[in-house]
Amino acid sequence: MKVLKNARLIDGTGREPTAATVVLRGGRIDAVETRSLADFPADAEIIDCGGMTLLPGLIDCHDHMANHRYDLAHRWGIDEPESTRHLRTAAVLRQTLEAGYTLIRDAGGLDAGFKRAIEEGLAVGPRLLLSISIISPIGGIGDRMAPSGDCCCLPGDPLLPSGVAETLGDVRPVVRRMVRAGADVIKCATTGGASSRPGHGPRDGAFNLDEMQALVEEAHALDRRVMCHALGGRGLDIAIEAGVDSIEHGCYIDENPRHLERMAERGIVFVPTLLVYEYHRKSPQPHVRARAHDLFEHHMRAIKMALAAGVKVVAGTDAGGHGHPANAGELVCLVEAGLSPMQAIQAATSWAAECCGREAELGTVAKGKLADLVVVDGDPLADIAVLRDPAKIRLVLKGGEAVARPAPARHNLAL
Repeated sequence: MKVLKNARLIDGTGREPTAATVVLRGGRIDAVETRSLADFPADAEIIDCGGMTLLPGLIDCHDHMANHRYDLAHRWGIDEPESTRHLRTAAVLRQTLEAGYTLIRDAGGLDAGFKRAIEEGLAVGPRLLLSISIISPIGGIGDRMAPSGDCCCLPGDPLLPSGVAETLGDVRPVVRRMVRAGADVIKCATTGGASSRPGHGPRDGAFNLDEMQALVEEAHALDRRVMCHALGGRGLDIAIEAGVDSIEHGCYIDENPRHLERMAERGIVFVPTLLVYEYHRKSPQPHVRARAHDLFEHHMRAIKMALAAGVKVVAGTDAGGHGHPANAGELVCLVEAGLSPMQAIQAATSWAAECCGREAELGTVAKGKLADLVVVDGDPLADIAVLRDPAKIRLVLKGGEAVARPAPARHNLAL
């Protein structure tokens, strides 16, 4: 048994903070008490959280844990030995958990071996939901082609099967291949993006409606949700019409008010990934920089309109070029975009858990849920930025077990 006492609890539901004692047993939350408790079994491990804030473990709904830079050689995996890359990724997984993130939905590039290694205790990291590889048609963002038009230099990885669907008839088999490779969620793309090649930008389409309908139908038949990279134009229309479960990026949602009406009607979640566009606005590539600047005001309006329409806005960083672990920087961006600090916390806890289909066990501090918790030295409602300061993350628990990170000897917090 572990007892976290004297905590200022933000439970992830949106309720106002309260003083609380949280009792953990067997990797789950056994009790949440707002009254003062004094009597505990002699073998109970007492953790004094006086002066600190206790929150649910944080969730990032769109990350790329195996991507560490945006240069082409790295994105294609030809800049260093695979062993070095894997060890780099393992270090990032540990650092991300130490930063308070206990669940990551990976949007492509991380193979199932990392999830297995964490589950077997061979590596330390957050819980993982994997998409394996991005599914797109020929010419889409999942179709890797050198500027020369050559693709023969690209190595293949059987753990990360190709996501390119050449015809309508290919769509269902590609979804099945991703599931066979370990995908917990299906990631697809119906538009280009800010960092896509010239000529395939944020409003340029990819899949047709019949292809997307087949993809969504097959994914749902296999009990997998669909997260769709869709920024604007015809591709965004198609993604929403096909019934994907979340729109990733969605920068130009503001251009058609009907988008958000349909998303609200269908329960489609919005994952805006603001942080990556901060990075792209400083890109050395002129076309990337121009796109990122062009979409900024649209993106800000889209988030405000989504909140007004009742569409859940959840946190995702789309990390890679801007470093790991940068996850909590997205919460700062969300507050700057119009969310309250409490809503930003929900975007990374309860709303994010719903987006991932894990709300029954994660996302809030409640009896019976998994004991994924973060203790923060500070008040994120007064300054959301405390969540991205490593020195302020005092304790992280995953399934009731403390992350292997020495805590400074302050505030009586000790393990």
